[in-house]
Amino acid sequence: MKVNNQTIAALREDYRAKTLEIEDIHANPFSQFKEWFQEALDSSIKEANAMTIATVDAEGKPSARIVLLKGFDENGLIFYTNYESKKGQDLAANPNIAAVFLWKDLERQIRIEGIAKKITKAASLKYFQSRPKGSQIGAWASPQSQVIPDRSILENNVKTLKEQYKNVDNLPIPNHWGGYIIQPTMIEFWQGRSSRLHDRICYKKEGKNWAIERLAP
Repeated sequence: MKVNNQTIAALREDYRAKTLEIEDIHANPFSQFKEWFQEALDSSIKEANAMTIATVDAEGKPSARIVLLKGFDENGLIFYTNYESKKGQDLAANPNIAAVFLWKDLERQIRIEGIAKKITKAASLKYFQSRPKGSQIGAWASPQSQVIPDRSILENNVKTLKEQYKNVDNLPIPNHWGGYIIQPTMIEFWQGRSSRLHDRICYKKEGKNWAIERLAP
């Protein structure tokens, strides 16, 4: 298939897998998220925890990238990163964040809007030292988002760190590395439907409670 605008415009699928009704969902969005996430895991979707997060810098310019969800509860959703990375710099200037999960096999997506806050150093350390040693070394070796002349910089850093910590399984956590928790103010569950008349159920935080609304597609 040759790629051109006509070919791209013709790409489409008609979604018919499931429906989503307000009377069938949980009153708490985190319970609904847990149910959908479990279905994604049961469907053997690769890296079901992959989510796109969007941040905004001090100049109001948006930026998006994919990270991995590493935990959630009724307080929010947790991911880990380099605090000095582009996303970390953005969140230091503006804590507003948006996230999207897309599970194409289930014809579903979840949109989240909220505030990102750093988790405790103790919680970050616990997760950091649960990672494979190679990942721990990688967090130390990479000056994430910074310009580097070539890959040898990373490879030399890794070589040095492997020698330095050759007899150590759990490395100390870098000061520039840790977790964020996304505390949602809005969570939308999207179920694909035929003829683009999708089901959209939105939870909005109102004080300590959640209001539930159906949105037009």
